[in-house]
Amino acid sequence: MAKTGLMDLPRAAAREQPLEHRILLTATLCLLAAGAVMVYSASSARTLLQGQGDGTAYLIKYVMYGAIGLAVMQLVSRMDLGRIRDFTPALVGVSCVLLVAVKIPGIGVSVNGATRWIGAGPLQFQPSELTKIALVLYAVRLLTDNPKMVLTAKTIATPMLLVVCVSMLLIASQPDLGTALVIAFTTTALLVAAGMPLKLLGKFLLAGAILVMIFAILEPYRRDRLTAFIDPWKHADSIGFQSVQGQIALGSGGMLGRGLGESVQKIFFLPEAHTDFILAVIGEELGVVGVWALLFLYGLIAYGGLRAAKAARTSYAKMLAVGVTALILCQALLNLFTVLGMAPLTGVPLPFISSGSSSLMVLLAGMGLLLNVASGRTSHLRAVGGNSSHERRTSGPASGTRQGPDRGRRDSGARRAGAGGRGRAAG
Repeated sequence: MAKTGLMDLPRAAAREQPLEHRILLTATLCLLAAGAVMVYSASSARTLLQGQGDGTAYLIKYVMYGAIGLAVMQLVSRMDLGRIRDFTPALVGVSCVLLVAVKIPGIGVSVNGATRWIGAGPLQFQPSELTKIALVLYAVRLLTDNPKMVLTAKTIATPMLLVVCVSMLLIASQPDLGTALVIAFTTTALLVAAGMPLKLLGKFLLAGAILVMIFAILEPYRRDRLTAFIDPWKHADSIGFQSVQGQIALGSGGMLGRGLGESVQKIFFLPEAHTDFILAVIGEELGVVGVWALLFLYGLIAYGGLRAAKAARTSYAKMLAVGVTALILCQALLNLFTVLGMAPLTGVPLPFISSGSSSLMVLLAGMGLLLNVASGRTSHLRAVGGNSSHERRTSGPASGTRQGPDRGRRDSGARRAGAGGRGRAAG
Protein backbone atom coordinates (compact mmCIF):
# COMPACT_ATOMS: atom_id res chain seq x y z
CA MET A 1 0.00 0.00 0.00
CA ALA A 2 2.87 2.34 0.83
CA LYS A 3 4.45 1.60 -2.52
CA THR A 4 1.19 2.34 -4.32
CA GLY A 5 0.85 5.63 -2.47
CA LEU A 6 4.34 6.74 -3.52
CA MET A 7 3.59 5.86 -7.12
CA ASP A 8 0.46 8.00 -7.01
CA LEU A 9 2.33 11.13 -5.86
CA PRO A 10 3.39 12.27 -9.39
CA ARG A 11 -0.16 11.81 -10.63
CA ALA A 12 -1.54 13.86 -7.74
CA ALA A 13 1.02 16.60 -8.40
CA ALA A 14 0.07 16.69 -12.07
CA ARG A 15 -3.58 17.20 -11.14
CA GLU A 16 -2.74 20.29 -9.10
CA GLN A 17 -2.31 22.45 -12.21
CA PRO A 18 -5.27 23.20 -14.51
CA LEU A 19 -5.47 22.00 -18.09
CA GLU A 20 -4.30 25.26 -19.66
CA HIS A 21 -1.13 25.23 -17.57
CA ARG A 22 -0.26 21.71 -18.70
CA ILE A 23 -1.04 22.56 -22.33
CA LEU A 24 1.20 25.63 -22.29
CA LEU A 25 4.08 23.87 -20.56
CA THR A 26 3.88 20.84 -22.85
CA ALA A 27 3.76 22.94 -26.03
CA THR A 28 6.71 25.07 -24.86
CA LEU A 29 8.88 22.07 -24.04
CA CYS A 30 8.02 20.41 -27.35
CA LEU A 31 8.93 23.60 -29.24
CA LEU A 32 12.24 23.82 -27.36
CA ALA A 33 13.07 20.20 -28.18
CA ALA A 34 12.22 20.79 -31.84
CA GLY A 35 14.25 24.00 -31.80
CA ALA A 36 17.37 22.26 -30.50
CA VAL A 37 17.12 19.58 -33.20
CA MET A 38 16.47 22.00 -36.03
CA VAL A 39 19.11 24.56 -34.97
CA TYR A 40 21.71 21.79 -35.05
CA SER A 41 20.41 20.48 -38.36
CA ALA A 42 20.30 23.94 -39.96
CA SER A 43 23.74 25.10 -38.76
CA SER A 44 26.04 22.09 -38.40
CA ALA A 45 26.82 21.35 -42.05
CA ARG A 46 27.66 24.93 -43.04
CA THR A 47 29.80 25.58 -39.94
CA LEU A 48 31.73 22.37 -40.62
CA LEU A 49 32.35 23.35 -44.24
CA GLN A 50 33.49 26.80 -43.13
CA GLY A 51 35.91 25.29 -40.62
CA GLN A 52 34.13 26.73 -37.57
CA GLY A 53 34.55 23.85 -35.13
CA ASP A 54 32.68 20.54 -35.04
CA GLY A 55 29.30 21.98 -36.02
CA THR A 56 27.79 22.07 -32.54
CA ALA A 57 28.47 25.73 -31.72
CA TYR A 58 24.93 26.98 -32.37
CA LEU A 59 23.40 23.95 -30.65
CA ILE A 60 25.46 24.54 -27.51
CA LYS A 61 24.51 28.21 -27.55
CA TYR A 62 20.83 27.34 -27.97
CA VAL A 63 20.87 24.79 -25.15
CA MET A 64 22.78 27.12 -22.81
CA TYR A 65 20.48 30.11 -23.27
CA GLY A 66 17.45 27.83 -23.35
CA ALA A 67 18.43 26.48 -19.92
CA ILE A 68 18.77 30.04 -18.61
CA GLY A 69 15.41 30.90 -20.12
CA LEU A 70 13.75 27.88 -18.51
CA ALA A 71 15.14 28.89 -15.13
CA VAL A 72 13.75 32.43 -15.62
CA MET A 73 10.43 30.97 -16.79
CA GLN A 74 10.18 28.85 -13.65
CA LEU A 75 11.04 31.82 -11.44
CA VAL A 76 8.55 34.18 -13.10
CA SER A 77 5.79 31.56 -13.05
CA ARG A 78 6.04 31.48 -9.24
CA MET A 79 6.27 35.23 -8.62
CA ASP A 80 3.41 37.28 -7.28
CA LEU A 81 1.71 39.16 -10.11
CA GLY A 82 1.31 42.18 -7.86
CA ARG A 83 5.08 42.50 -7.59
CA ILE A 84 5.48 42.10 -11.34
CA ARG A 85 2.88 44.82 -11.86
CA ASP A 86 4.67 47.20 -9.48
CA PHE A 87 8.03 46.48 -11.13
CA THR A 88 6.71 47.39 -14.61
CA PRO A 89 7.68 51.12 -14.69
CA ALA A 90 11.27 50.27 -13.75
CA LEU A 91 11.42 47.59 -16.45
CA VAL A 92 10.12 50.01 -19.09
CA GLY A 93 12.65 52.61 -17.99
CA VAL A 94 15.55 50.14 -18.18
CA SER A 95 14.49 48.95 -21.62
CA CYS A 96 14.28 52.53 -22.94
CA VAL A 97 17.73 53.36 -21.53
CA LEU A 98 19.17 50.27 -23.21
CA LEU A 99 17.53 51.21 -26.53
CA VAL A 100 19.23 54.59 -26.35
CA ALA A 101 22.54 53.03 -25.26
CA VAL A 102 22.55 50.85 -28.39
CA LYS A 103 23.03 53.99 -30.50
CA ILE A 104 26.06 55.18 -28.49
CA PRO A 105 29.37 54.42 -30.25
CA GLY A 106 31.41 51.91 -28.30
CA ILE A 107 28.37 50.40 -26.58
CA GLY A 108 26.19 49.23 -29.44
CA VAL A 109 27.38 46.26 -31.49
CA SER A 110 26.80 46.27 -35.27
CA VAL A 111 26.17 43.08 -37.23
CA ASN A 112 25.41 43.08 -40.97
CA GLY A 113 24.77 46.82 -40.96
CA ALA A 114 22.36 46.79 -38.02
CA THR A 115 23.19 48.07 -34.53
CA ARG A 116 20.83 46.15 -32.27
CA TRP A 117 23.03 44.58 -29.58
CA ILE A 118 25.02 45.56 -26.52
CA GLY A 119 27.77 43.52 -24.90
CA ALA A 120 31.06 42.02 -25.96
CA GLY A 121 32.10 38.85 -27.73
CA PRO A 122 29.61 36.00 -27.33
CA LEU A 123 27.85 37.74 -24.43
CA GLN A 124 25.53 40.05 -26.34
CA PHE A 125 21.96 41.08 -25.62
CA GLN A 126 19.32 42.65 -27.84
CA PRO A 127 17.43 45.34 -25.85
CA SER A 128 14.51 45.41 -28.29
CA GLU A 129 13.58 41.88 -27.13
CA LEU A 130 13.30 43.08 -23.53
CA THR A 131 11.28 46.07 -24.73
CA LYS A 132 8.64 43.77 -26.23
CA ILE A 133 7.71 42.17 -22.93
CA ALA A 134 8.17 45.45 -21.01
CA LEU A 135 5.65 47.21 -23.26
CA VAL A 136 3.16 44.36 -22.87
CA LEU A 137 3.36 44.73 -19.08
CA TYR A 138 3.11 48.52 -19.38
CA ALA A 139 0.07 48.43 -21.67
CA VAL A 140 -1.69 45.82 -19.52
CA ARG A 141 -1.18 47.88 -16.38
CA LEU A 142 -2.53 51.07 -17.98
CA LEU A 143 -5.52 49.36 -19.58
CA THR A 144 -6.56 47.66 -16.35
CA ASP A 145 -6.01 50.76 -14.18
CA ASN A 146 -8.04 52.92 -16.58
CA PRO A 147 -10.41 50.68 -18.57
CA LYS A 148 -12.24 53.67 -20.09
CA MET A 149 -9.10 55.15 -21.62
CA VAL A 150 -9.64 53.17 -24.85
CA LEU A 151 -12.89 54.99 -25.60
CA THR A 152 -11.35 58.23 -26.95
CA ALA A 153 -8.27 59.04 -29.02
CA LYS A 154 -6.95 61.60 -26.55
CA THR A 155 -7.05 59.40 -23.46
CA ILE A 156 -5.41 56.40 -25.16
CA ALA A 157 -2.78 58.35 -27.13
CA THR A 158 -1.15 60.35 -24.36
CA PRO A 159 -0.18 57.78 -21.71
CA MET A 160 0.17 54.56 -23.68
CA LEU A 161 0.63 55.04 -27.40
CA LEU A 162 3.19 57.78 -26.81
CA VAL A 163 5.49 55.41 -24.92
CA VAL A 164 4.84 52.57 -27.36
CA CYS A 165 5.45 54.73 -30.42
CA VAL A 166 8.67 56.26 -29.05
CA SER A 167 9.98 52.78 -28.28
CA MET A 168 9.02 51.56 -31.75
CA LEU A 169 10.84 54.48 -33.37
CA LEU A 170 13.98 53.74 -31.36
CA ILE A 171 13.81 50.09 -32.43
CA ALA A 172 13.07 50.88 -36.07
CA SER A 173 16.06 53.24 -36.18
CA GLN A 174 18.50 50.42 -35.27
CA PRO A 175 17.16 49.35 -37.88
CA ASP A 176 14.74 46.61 -36.78
CA LEU A 177 11.36 47.17 -38.38
CA GLY A 178 10.32 43.56 -37.78
CA THR A 179 10.40 43.85 -33.99
CA ALA A 180 8.62 47.20 -34.21
CA LEU A 181 5.84 45.52 -36.20
CA VAL A 182 5.53 42.73 -33.62
CA ILE A 183 5.07 45.38 -30.92
CA ALA A 184 2.47 47.18 -33.05
CA PHE A 185 0.46 44.01 -33.69
CA THR A 186 0.61 42.97 -30.03
CA THR A 187 -0.54 46.40 -28.88
CA THR A 188 -3.41 46.24 -31.35
CA ALA A 189 -4.50 42.89 -29.94
CA LEU A 190 -4.48 44.34 -26.43
CA LEU A 191 -6.57 47.34 -27.53
CA VAL A 192 -9.10 45.01 -29.13
CA ALA A 193 -9.25 42.92 -25.95
CA ALA A 194 -9.68 46.09 -23.88
CA GLY A 195 -12.76 47.04 -25.88
CA MET A 196 -11.55 49.88 -28.09
CA PRO A 197 -14.34 50.94 -30.52
CA LEU A 198 -13.72 49.54 -33.99
CA LYS A 199 -14.04 52.96 -35.63
CA LEU A 200 -11.33 54.45 -33.41
CA LEU A 201 -9.17 51.35 -33.84
CA GLY A 202 -9.50 51.64 -37.62
CA LYS A 203 -8.25 55.24 -37.52
CA PHE A 204 -5.18 54.26 -35.51
CA LEU A 205 -4.46 51.32 -37.81
CA LEU A 206 -4.74 53.51 -40.90
CA ALA A 207 -2.38 56.11 -39.42
CA GLY A 208 0.03 53.37 -38.41
CA ALA A 209 -0.02 51.76 -41.85
CA ILE A 210 0.74 55.12 -43.51
CA LEU A 211 3.65 55.74 -41.14
CA VAL A 212 5.07 52.25 -41.75
CA MET A 213 4.92 52.76 -45.52
CA ILE A 214 6.64 56.13 -45.25
CA PHE A 215 9.28 54.69 -42.95
CA ALA A 216 9.85 51.75 -45.30
CA ILE A 217 10.22 53.93 -48.39
CA LEU A 218 12.74 56.31 -46.79
CA GLU A 219 15.48 53.68 -46.51
CA PRO A 220 16.93 52.12 -49.70
CA TYR A 221 17.28 48.63 -48.19
CA ARG A 222 13.64 48.70 -47.08
CA ARG A 223 12.58 49.73 -50.59
CA ASP A 224 14.56 46.76 -51.89
CA ARG A 225 12.70 44.45 -49.52
CA LEU A 226 9.35 45.78 -50.73
CA THR A 227 10.45 45.30 -54.33
CA ALA A 228 11.64 41.77 -53.58
CA PHE A 229 8.36 40.99 -51.82
CA ILE A 230 6.28 42.11 -54.80
CA ASP A 231 8.18 39.93 -57.28
CA PRO A 232 11.06 37.99 -55.68
CA TRP A 233 11.66 35.74 -58.70
CA LYS A 234 12.35 38.74 -60.89
CA HIS A 235 15.24 39.61 -58.54
CA ALA A 236 16.24 36.05 -57.65
CA ASP A 237 19.95 36.74 -58.11
CA SER A 238 20.01 39.91 -55.98
CA ILE A 239 17.52 41.40 -53.50
CA GLY A 240 15.06 38.52 -53.85
CA PHE A 241 17.67 35.78 -53.34
CA GLN A 242 16.76 34.84 -49.75
CA SER A 243 13.01 34.79 -50.39
CA VAL A 244 13.42 32.63 -53.48
CA GLN A 245 15.73 30.16 -51.75
CA GLY A 246 13.32 29.89 -48.84
CA GLN A 247 10.43 29.10 -51.18
CA ILE A 248 12.56 26.55 -53.05
CA ALA A 249 13.39 24.85 -49.75
CA LEU A 250 9.74 24.67 -48.76
CA GLY A 251 8.71 23.38 -52.18
CA SER A 252 11.47 20.75 -52.22
CA GLY A 253 10.19 19.10 -49.06
CA GLY A 254 6.88 17.93 -50.42
CA MET A 255 4.51 16.23 -48.02
CA LEU A 256 6.99 14.26 -45.88
CA GLY A 257 10.28 16.07 -46.58
CA ARG A 258 13.72 14.92 -47.66
CA GLY A 259 14.52 13.62 -44.18
CA LEU A 260 16.04 15.14 -41.07
CA GLY A 261 19.47 16.59 -41.86
CA GLU A 262 19.06 16.16 -45.63
CA SER A 263 18.39 19.78 -46.61
CA VAL A 264 20.43 21.04 -49.56
CA GLN A 265 19.38 24.67 -49.38
CA LYS A 266 20.76 25.18 -45.86
CA ILE A 267 24.28 24.26 -46.94
CA PHE A 268 24.83 26.10 -50.20
CA PHE A 269 22.03 28.59 -50.80
CA LEU A 270 19.79 29.72 -47.91
CA PRO A 271 21.17 32.63 -45.81
CA GLU A 272 20.32 32.71 -42.08
CA ALA A 273 19.06 29.13 -42.22
CA HIS A 274 19.34 28.65 -38.46
CA THR A 275 17.66 31.95 -37.51
CA ASP A 276 15.09 33.86 -39.59
CA PHE A 277 14.53 31.12 -42.19
CA ILE A 278 14.65 28.00 -40.04
CA LEU A 279 11.03 27.29 -41.01
CA ALA A 280 12.19 26.78 -44.60
CA VAL A 281 14.64 24.12 -43.41
CA ILE A 282 11.85 22.45 -41.44
CA GLY A 283 9.70 22.42 -44.56
CA GLU A 284 12.49 20.94 -46.69
CA GLU A 285 13.51 18.24 -44.22
CA LEU A 286 10.17 17.38 -42.59
CA GLY A 287 7.76 18.50 -45.30
CA VAL A 288 4.24 19.83 -44.95
CA VAL A 289 3.65 17.42 -42.06
CA GLY A 290 6.51 18.95 -40.08
CA VAL A 291 5.32 22.52 -40.70
CA TRP A 292 1.77 21.62 -39.69
CA ALA A 293 3.04 19.90 -36.54
CA LEU A 294 4.87 23.11 -35.65
CA LEU A 295 1.77 25.20 -36.29
CA PHE A 296 -0.22 22.79 -34.13
CA LEU A 297 2.10 23.52 -31.19
CA TYR A 298 1.60 27.26 -31.67
CA GLY A 299 -2.12 26.57 -31.84
CA LEU A 300 -1.87 24.87 -28.46
CA ILE A 301 -0.22 28.00 -27.05
CA ALA A 302 -3.05 30.09 -28.47
CA TYR A 303 -5.67 27.78 -26.98
CA GLY A 304 -3.96 27.50 -23.61
CA GLY A 305 -3.26 31.23 -23.40
CA LEU A 306 -6.81 32.30 -24.24
CA ARG A 307 -8.23 29.62 -21.95
CA ALA A 308 -6.05 30.99 -19.14
CA ALA A 309 -7.27 34.52 -19.91
CA LYS A 310 -10.90 33.42 -19.83
CA ALA A 311 -10.50 31.62 -16.50
CA ALA A 312 -8.41 34.31 -14.76
CA ARG A 313 -10.05 36.02 -11.80
CA THR A 314 -8.65 39.54 -12.28
CA SER A 315 -8.65 42.00 -15.15
CA TYR A 316 -4.86 42.35 -14.92
CA ALA A 317 -4.34 38.59 -15.21
CA LYS A 318 -6.79 38.38 -18.11
CA MET A 319 -5.10 41.13 -20.08
CA LEU A 320 -1.63 39.82 -19.26
CA ALA A 321 -2.52 36.40 -20.66
CA VAL A 322 -3.93 38.01 -23.81
CA GLY A 323 -0.85 40.22 -24.24
CA VAL A 324 1.76 37.48 -23.88
CA THR A 325 -0.22 35.08 -26.08
CA ALA A 326 -0.56 37.78 -28.74
CA LEU A 327 3.16 38.57 -28.54
CA ILE A 328 4.18 34.95 -29.21
CA LEU A 329 1.61 34.40 -31.96
CA CYS A 330 2.23 37.72 -33.74
CA GLN A 331 5.94 36.99 -33.94
CA ALA A 332 5.33 33.42 -35.12
CA LEU A 333 2.85 34.52 -37.80
CA LEU A 334 5.11 37.32 -39.05
CA ASN A 335 7.98 34.86 -39.45
CA LEU A 336 5.67 32.35 -41.15
CA PHE A 337 4.35 34.92 -43.62
CA THR A 338 7.89 36.11 -44.38
CA VAL A 339 9.18 32.62 -45.18
CA LEU A 340 6.10 31.84 -47.28
CA GLY A 341 6.61 35.05 -49.26
CA MET A 342 3.40 36.62 -47.93
CA ALA A 343 5.23 39.48 -46.19
CA PRO A 344 8.47 41.42 -46.81
CA LEU A 345 11.64 40.25 -45.07
CA THR A 346 11.57 41.38 -41.46
CA GLY A 347 14.36 39.49 -39.68
CA VAL A 348 12.02 38.26 -36.94
CA PRO A 349 13.03 34.88 -35.41
CA LEU A 350 10.58 32.00 -35.03
CA PRO A 351 9.60 31.83 -31.32
CA PHE A 352 11.32 29.04 -29.35
CA ILE A 353 12.75 27.54 -32.56
CA SER A 354 15.23 29.96 -34.14
CA SER A 355 18.74 30.44 -32.83
CA GLY A 356 18.62 33.77 -31.02
CA SER A 357 19.64 34.02 -27.38
CA SER A 358 17.84 37.27 -26.50
CA SER A 359 14.57 36.29 -28.13
CA LEU A 360 14.66 32.82 -26.60
CA MET A 361 15.23 34.02 -23.03
CA VAL A 362 12.71 36.86 -23.18
CA LEU A 363 9.96 34.72 -24.72
CA LEU A 364 10.55 32.02 -22.11
CA ALA A 365 10.19 34.73 -19.45
CA GLY A 366 6.95 35.73 -21.16
CA MET A 367 5.80 32.12 -21.06
CA GLY A 368 6.55 32.20 -17.34
CA LEU A 369 4.05 35.06 -17.02
CA LEU A 370 1.49 33.05 -18.96
CA LEU A 371 2.04 29.98 -16.78
CA ASN A 372 1.71 32.24 -13.75
CA VAL A 373 -1.74 33.34 -14.87
CA ALA A 374 -2.71 29.78 -15.83
CA SER A 375 -1.80 28.52 -12.36
CA GLY A 376 -3.97 31.18 -10.69
CA ARG A 377 -1.35 33.31 -8.90
CA THR A 378 -3.41 36.52 -8.76
CA SER A 379 -2.87 37.99 -5.30
CA HIS A 380 -3.30 41.72 -4.64
CA LEU A 381 -4.84 42.54 -8.00
CA ARG A 382 -8.06 44.23 -9.02
CA ALA A 383 -11.14 42.10 -9.31
CA VAL A 384 -12.60 41.68 -12.79
CA GLY A 385 -15.43 44.04 -13.53
CA GLY A 386 -14.94 45.83 -10.24
CA ASN A 387 -14.52 49.51 -9.47
CA SER A 388 -11.14 50.87 -10.60
CA SER A 389 -10.41 51.93 -7.03
CA HIS A 390 -11.37 48.58 -5.53
CA GLU A 391 -8.64 46.17 -4.46
CA ARG A 392 -9.06 42.67 -3.19
CA ARG A 393 -6.59 40.17 -1.89
CA THR A 394 -6.66 36.46 -2.49
CA SER A 395 -4.63 34.60 0.05
CA GLY A 396 -3.32 31.15 0.81
CA PRO A 397 -3.84 28.12 -1.42
CA ALA A 398 -6.71 29.78 -3.26
CA SER A 399 -4.31 32.07 -5.09
CA GLY A 400 -1.61 29.49 -5.57
CA THR A 401 -2.24 25.90 -6.60
CA ARG A 402 -5.75 24.68 -7.30
CA GLN A 403 -7.07 21.21 -6.74
CA GLY A 404 -9.23 19.62 -9.39
CA PRO A 405 -12.54 19.83 -7.44
CA ASP A 406 -11.98 23.55 -6.82
CA ARG A 407 -11.84 24.36 -10.51
CA GLY A 408 -15.59 24.70 -10.87
CA ARG A 409 -15.78 27.16 -7.98
CA ARG A 410 -12.91 29.15 -9.48
CA ASP A 411 -14.61 29.38 -12.87
CA SER A 412 -17.97 30.30 -11.40
CA GLY A 413 -16.31 32.94 -9.26
CA ALA A 414 -14.67 34.45 -12.33
CA ARG A 415 -17.99 34.56 -14.14
CA ARG A 416 -19.72 36.26 -11.23
CA ALA A 417 -16.91 38.80 -10.92
CA GLY A 418 -16.98 39.55 -14.61
CA ALA A 419 -20.72 39.78 -15.03
CA GLY A 420 -20.71 43.53 -14.83
CA GLY A 421 -17.96 44.01 -17.41
CA ARG A 422 -18.84 41.50 -20.07
CA GLY A 423 -18.60 44.09 -22.85
CA ARG A 424 -14.80 44.35 -22.51
CA ALA A 425 -12.23 41.66 -21.94
CA ALA A 426 -10.41 43.89 -19.52
CA GLY A 427 -13.50 44.38 -17.42
